[in-house]
Amino acid sequence: MTLRSLSLLVSLALCTPLAAHAIEFTPQELARASTLQQRLLTLDSHLDTPANFHRDGFDIRQRHDRNALSQVDYPRMVEGALDGGFFAIYTDQGDRSARAHQHDRDAGLLRLTEIREMLAAHPDSFQLALTPADAARIKAAGKRVVYISMENASPLVDDPSLLSYYHLAGLRLLSTVHFANNEFADSATDPKGAEWKGLSPAGKALVDEAVRLGIVIDQSHASDAVFDDLIERMPVPFVLSHSSAKAIYNHPRNLDDTRLTRLAQAGGVIQVNAYGGYLIDTGKSEARKAAETALMERLGTDYDGMSIQQGVALKKGLEEIDTRIPLRKATLEDFFAHLEHILKVVGPEHVGIGLDWDGGGGLADLQDVSQLPKITAWLLRKGYSEKQIAGIWGGNLLRVMQQAQAHADKAATAATP
Repeated sequence: MTLRSLSLLVSLALCTPLAAHAIEFTPQELARASTLQQRLLTLDSHLDTPANFHRDGFDIRQRHDRNALSQVDYPRMVEGALDGGFFAIYTDQGDRSARAHQHDRDAGLLRLTEIREMLAAHPDSFQLALTPADAARIKAAGKRVVYISMENASPLVDDPSLLSYYHLAGLRLLSTVHFANNEFADSATDPKGAEWKGLSPAGKALVDEAVRLGIVIDQSHASDAVFDDLIERMPVPFVLSHSSAKAIYNHPRNLDDTRLTRLAQAGGVIQVNAYGGYLIDTGKSEARKAAETALMERLGTDYDGMSIQQGVALKKGLEEIDTRIPLRKATLEDFFAHLEHILKVVGPEHVGIGLDWDGGGGLADLQDVSQLPKITAWLLRKGYSEKQIAGIWGGNLLRVMQQAQAHADKAATAATP
């Protein structure tokens, strides 16, 4: 089992039955929130849903609830008033051998193809977005918005020039690294520690090329030193597509208040996530780890190879383990603690939502995208205006994208004889 798969399994376990201290909303609050969301443009900056496109039995047009593998599909997007977001090309970090680099190159291109195939198969329901203005136009047409992002730039190590191809195919958001260091940057979570002390020379070149093309840079998963390099190097703002507050839970994936402030001063945006292990200390025991490993062995496949039907069995198995060896479960209360802190530090103009659906995100009382109006209900309860909520649900992120594309267009015009 890869580190990514193990971490997903842990997070899925944290979405089983509701923990104490749940925040409750009245039917009137939720109805008001849902009505507002349906009117506003509602985007999530980090959807790992493409990881399901290859699975036997998965159909994005069908509802797949009560399933440990799926939190996003068309029926639940409609129910939760999610207009779309950034669908991620994720590649697990290999051992950085020449063979692994070629595997990552091919895996990234395959995932891109799967996204484009989904779009081609469902033109009445989903549409590719390339510019900030596309999102509102696609929503007005009654379709769901699909921007393409890349989580972990390892598919580009073997041939960095592929970035231009990805851009032509729709890529608009790029992160340099994931759980472990790669040739471009240091990860926030590599147990070996820093290798480059930020961006590598190749990473700096990659960031520069992304800026030239108008691709937004995503700092999530990268080290604090990478953040510092981006602040100093980039002529346009960048984002964190799914991160939270280190002041609330001191995890290396989260951002401290000093850097949050610097991000806002540079015009950037942090998209707050719902990955339980980044929100709280879950107190996972060795017995729990052993039980989860045994469950996967009984299911007879690795996480990536599971069918949708096996996802049903996985959810039941995790629930059974939870009755014997419980964990502390992250809830909306924990998520809102991070969200509220970040809003106070940087203001609503620099905050968004990136819940890490289908990639380990989700809470005991926010288990899939059908429940998103709970977040809007909380924002309304806290007194945020419709304009501020619209920014949090996508406007702030699209503003950064507009700045990135405008800078690229201006530079291209200046370079034209």
